Formats: sequence, structure tokens, C-alpha cells
Amino acid sequence: MSKKKISLSEEELVLALRHREKIAVEALYDMYSASLYGVICRIVVDEATSEDVLQETFVKIWHSFSSYSPDKGRLFTWMVNIARNLSIDKLRSKDFKNHNKNQELENNVTFIDEQRNTVYKPELMGIKELVQKLKPEQKSILDLVYFKGYTHVEAADELGIPLGTIKTRLRMAIIELRKNFN
Repeated sequence: MSKKKISLSEEELVLALRHREKIAVEALYDMYSASLYGVICRIVVDEATSEDVLQETFVKIWHSFSSYSPDKGRLFTWMVNIARNLSIDKLRSKDFKNHNKNQELENNVTFIDEQRNTVYKPELMGIKELVQKLKPEQKSILDLVYFKGYTHVEAADELGIPLGTIKTRLRMAIIELRKNFN
């Protein structure tokens, strides 16, 4: 018999997290694990590492919840930023870079195949459609910086355009996306 998933309103969840209630952890996982895992997989790609980062994300959410302020934004946005930042930190860590350098050649084909099967469904959040409406030069930068974890400098190198142009186009893309939420 499968366990019924817990679903709370955002206000109820925030209150339960503030009071450190057990139901808050369960609801948090039931309601947001799939979405956060999707964000993490887009950046980290390796399944085992993505699962580790998801666990780190929930631990960080629990331990740093006192820094969350509903006045500054939605709970989901705050949690996505934590997941995204932890994912990027993982990619930049020496251990992760060394692990990837030491992959055996015969494992690489399997490793790449597994990466391609990662399921990420931004359409469930409506983001995919919104990003598609952006100019192509904005979409490519947004993809590199937010979904693949590139720094602004790395994105500039990858696309062969000046750093200032990267920052301007990224800012314009974000301004354009924000129009859909205000």
C-alpha cells in the first residue's frame, strides 16, 4: 500500500517549518523533491551526485530556514536558489572534478547514456514556454548560466562574446521573465 503524499499550502508549510514540526519535512519532500531534483539534474547531470545534492538541499533548507523571508519571495524560489547554488558548488568542487577526470573509458558511454535519460520537466512550472518567448541570444545565455551552472565568464568564453554583453542580455532576459510574474 502506497503512502499518501502530504500537501500543505505554502503558508501552512512555512509555519510548520518555523515551528520545526516533523510534518514539515515530510510535506517539503512530498511537495518539492521532484521539482528540486529536476533543477539539480539539469546542472549536475550525474544521477548519484544529483541525489546527494538533493539531500544536501533539504538539510540546508531545514538548517537555514530562519533566513527565509516571505517578503522577499516565494518559498519555492528560495529553495530553487539553494538547490541551484549547491549544484554549482558541487560542480566546482575539486572532488567532483577529480572524480570526473578519473572515469574509466568504458564507463563513459554508459555514463553519457544515463545522463541523457534525466527527466526534467520545466513545462510543469510553465518556465519552458516563458523561456521560449525570449530572444535566441537571451535563451542561450540563460541556459548556460541558470541551467548548466556556467559562471558569467565561462558563458562569455563559451559564446565568444564580451562579459558585459553576457550580463546585459542576462539582465534583460530576467526582466522579461519577471513581467510574467508581476
